[in-house]
Amino acid sequence: MTTTSAPPPKYRRVMLKLSGEALLGPREYGISPETCDSIAQEIKEVKELDVRLAVVIGGGNIFRGLAGTKHGLDRTTGDYMGMLATVINALALQDALEKNGVHTRVQSAIEMRAVAEPFIRRRAMRHLEKGRVVIFAAGTGNPYFSTDTTAALRASEIGADVLLKATKVEGVYTADPKKDPTATKYDRLNYMDALKGRLNVMDSTAFSLCMDNKIPIVVFNLFKRGNIKRVLLGEAIGTLVTE
Repeated sequence: MTTTSAPPPKYRRVMLKLSGEALLGPREYGISPETCDSIAQEIKEVKELDVRLAVVIGGGNIFRGLAGTKHGLDRTTGDYMGMLATVINALALQDALEKNGVHTRVQSAIEMRAVAEPFIRRRAMRHLEKGRVVIFAAGTGNPYFSTDTTAALRASEIGADVLLKATKVEGVYTADPKKDPTATKYDRLNYMDALKGRLNVMDSTAFSLCMDNKIPIVVFNLFKRGNIKRVLLGEAIGTLVTE
């Protein structure tokens, strides 16, 4: 009698970028505990593949700095408020993960020792080696940088094999598929085409960091159950951005 083992993952050290809106669920504002739990369960399944996983999460479900500037808020102040929103989201996701038995650490680029560790690269690497999920919060700690850029920066710092950009759509399209029914999905792109095309998936700083450090980006739909695991196993999910 022979037994078949699960295929090995294509990527071993992974950066997962989640938007703050990913935690909304059916709500218009704030955090859905049920959605947090669903994402945590998917991450738990991924951890069972014996991968090293780090997460960067946005804060758009609570506050987005750029939105504040449209109403007269100073850009720097707005960006710091957005960074604090990411810490709230990181703590919510940490709670959901630990309730699902996944050991997790939150590291914040803005020091707040009562709720999170300060970001220290060597400590983050040690957590990953011990099999813990590390959630990087508070962006880069600097205004004018997006959480996409944070994800690309932290992915470079931890030597990630891939950056997974979780979205609400199936991948990168020629136009916004919600507005243009003729939009078609790219299965594969190179960095320069993504930059030149201004495809609005990630900002140019994030793309450039990944290009300089040869980190492939996979853009995929977070809301199809099991997609994170499928991407890590090498299935053709979403859009691959690479050299």
